[in-house]
Amino acid sequence: MSDLTSRPDTPTSATAARQVPDKVTVDGLEGRWSQAWGEAGTYTFDRTKDRAQVYSIDTPPPTVSGSLHVGHVFSYTHTDVVARFRRMRGLEVFYPMGWDDNGLPTERRVQNYYGVRCDPSLPYVEGFEPPHQGTDGKAVKPGDQVPVSRRNFIELCERLSAEDEQQFEALWRRLGLSVDWSMTYQTIGRTARAVSQQAFLRNLARGEAYQAEAPGLWDVTFQTAVAQAELEARDYPGAFHKVAFARPDGEQVVIETTRPELLPACVALIAHPDDERYQHLFGTTVTSPLFGVEVPVLAHPAAEPDKGAGIAMCCTFGDLTDVQWWRELRLPTRSVVGRDGRVLRETPDWITTGAGRATYEQVAGKTTFSARETVVAALRESGDLLGEPVATQRKANFYEKGDKPLEIVTSRQWYLRNGGRDEDLRDALLARGGELGFHPEFMRVRYENWVGGLNGDWLISRQRFFGVPFPVWYPLDADGQPRHDAPIVPDEASLPIDPTSDVPPGYTEDQRGQAHGFMADPDVMDTWATSSLTPQIVCGWLDDADLFARTFPMDLRPQGQDIIRTWLFSSVVRAHLEHGSLPWSDAAISGWILDPDRKKMSKSKGNVVTPMGLLEEHGSDAVRYWAASARLGTDAAFEVGQMKIGRRLAIKVLNASKFVLSFGAADEPVLLDPALVTDTLDRAMLAGLAEVVEQATAALEAYDHTRALELSETFFWTFCDDYLELVKDRAYGAGAAADEVTAGTASARAALGLALDTLLRLFAPVLPFATEEVWSWWREGSVHRAPWPTSDALRAAAGDADPGVVAAAGAALAALRKVKSEAKVSMRTPVEHAVLVVPAALRAGVEVALDDVRAAGRATGTLEVVEGETDAVTTRDARLGEAAPRG
Repeated sequence: MSDLTSRPDTPTSATAARQVPDKVTVDGLEGRWSQAWGEAGTYTFDRTKDRAQVYSIDTPPPTVSGSLHVGHVFSYTHTDVVARFRRMRGLEVFYPMGWDDNGLPTERRVQNYYGVRCDPSLPYVEGFEPPHQGTDGKAVKPGDQVPVSRRNFIELCERLSAEDEQQFEALWRRLGLSVDWSMTYQTIGRTARAVSQQAFLRNLARGEAYQAEAPGLWDVTFQTAVAQAELEARDYPGAFHKVAFARPDGEQVVIETTRPELLPACVALIAHPDDERYQHLFGTTVTSPLFGVEVPVLAHPAAEPDKGAGIAMCCTFGDLTDVQWWRELRLPTRSVVGRDGRVLRETPDWITTGAGRATYEQVAGKTTFSARETVVAALRESGDLLGEPVATQRKANFYEKGDKPLEIVTSRQWYLRNGGRDEDLRDALLARGGELGFHPEFMRVRYENWVGGLNGDWLISRQRFFGVPFPVWYPLDADGQPRHDAPIVPDEASLPIDPTSDVPPGYTEDQRGQAHGFMADPDVMDTWATSSLTPQIVCGWLDDADLFARTFPMDLRPQGQDIIRTWLFSSVVRAHLEHGSLPWSDAAISGWILDPDRKKMSKSKGNVVTPMGLLEEHGSDAVRYWAASARLGTDAAFEVGQMKIGRRLAIKVLNASKFVLSFGAADEPVLLDPALVTDTLDRAMLAGLAEVVEQATAALEAYDHTRALELSETFFWTFCDDYLELVKDRAYGAGAAADEVTAGTASARAALGLALDTLLRLFAPVLPFATEEVWSWWREGSVHRAPWPTSDALRAAAGDADPGVVAAAGAALAALRKVKSEAKVSMRTPVEHAVLVVPAALRAGVEVALDDVRAAGRATGTLEVVEGETDAVTTRDARLGEAAPRG
């Protein structure tokens, strides 16, 4: 048991006594030091440094959707450890913070919070106040939400985002992120809008952005197109239905489908070209049941002979395979599902029979679910349903934020080339991935698999409201129809613009929506189309060429593993197309936080923990310790126990530091002169610390903060439990005159000072508050602007000392203390005689430190050292003096 309390009769440094508080605590450090750092500008970026001296971080802008969760604390701590380390390594760290406040999550929050929904057809209402605030809004059903104009809705989005961002910043400051808070941005802010629009216009001018009318994934709830990168394949209950098509001679061709409601959209039956069962059907036609539409039977290698009947109906559109068949076989388009997820109300002209049209009228206007029930009932009645449906779990595509399967709807959308249909571009983007440093390295394959598996270009338009608008207008012809092939674009100097309120060159506002006038592009950019440009936004690409030259390409992109395919890849695409380079040299990929059931924590699952309570209960250093204990790319359990260990470590740093700083000669503070270190035990301790510094530095350079923390923490506890106990009597100057400082005492004090100075800097990236507190007791400035420790001074003091001496001496002291513990007496009880039996490997270490072992173990009589065949240090013939009182 360590005893690090200072002896009241020991003289202490007058300087230390004035600066070290009588009672130390980790409570309250966050508020005091966060304010002090802000006032001192400790983390303010010095933009006079050239690019070689700058380390720039593309910090993830958290989504503004109500609150941060513990997963954010986890991953952002990893980034902050990197920032603090690089700053102490002598680099000027460019570390801004952004807020991702445009897009669907913010819109959904505003709808719930205020009880409103956007209706672009409504006029703007000056001074509009929403019907609800906060929790009241969450109780409002979608059908009861008050419709408001687009401008009113956007104003509410901006209002709520600003409130959320203040709370986010308060939490980040509490956590101790060393962000330059004078450098913040919003993905809906003026700069972000201008950058996004300028990049798009350049993509458009180079032919990299284009518009197309094509089938695409559509979320019927949010009424917007969805990109491939936003898909989630989820199990969805369904049923296989055996449905009979008829040949002209009356022969039945049976298919199996989970979507019989799409029968009126059927354009062909498809089988594999090598499937012998259907060879005789290729080139012939069949007639669809109920609707009486003649469709061809065709061959395609994507058909699966071993799935169902081996022949499938191709509908426009049931799934992505239908789209592939439709495109490659040049099939007609017969869509029957609208953007609202309901069957189109107007009977299609390709259904010509009276019975077919009558059946269609029964399903018109229904949801796909209800239409399915109606069609199945009709098939059962007509005899075209063979047997009963067989329940199954099928995989369906969902929008990652949605709760209904996606439909495939034909619409006009904007796309950006990303290698999905361009082999040369795909190869170039794979090469960019090869240039990028992934940490951990195994995450690289996720990037490569994603790029290699792309099957289409990046859909970048969304049918939403709170986003960056496309800077495009269209001239209207004599009939008032838009000419999409002749878009009107603004000058870059006029950006950002909103085409719904700004007027294109050569037109006036009264020509909006009129024949021979113009109309605005109604869509906004996908949120990733803006977030993919965060390096350009923060580095000043558009309006600050000097800053851009000093910070771009950036050094680090820290992010989660789940958005490699979206944020990381899309950022690589934009930088490659615009700058011909990577946006950063390295990517640090964090793992996920798992709940007690080993499931990923997420708001959608309702298993997240909000972090402010954790920070208040355990302290920010403790929570940071838990986060830093997990390596990059590795999932970690949410573990309060680990936070308690971190709090104990932070408290130990304070107490051990106070103990070390209690030593001094006259009014001088603890000395840091390596030349004063002459004792072998002191030199051995510093030799071990030198190894820790070298290994921890190498680990941090390799983005392995966990290894660096393990090394530093292991050494620190040995330092406290063994070295401090062994050396404290000598450091006090026990046995010497009050004004005398022996060489042994000076050696101990100098070694302690060097060790404390080094350990504080090693722990500073993970425990910023406790280390800054101690630093303020005896050093000038901030520990976070102090240079990262090197092993030079430690090696100079250690010479050729063996680090194992400390462990050997510590084992000897533990053996003496075991005798007292077994005798149930105080550790201050003297040992009048004992023989230490030591392994051969430890004998030399014990003997060189025997005086310190004797003093720490209160061995007042004879203490012999003998070599024995043992794995550990033991004692024999021990005899204790009069027991000292406990306490």
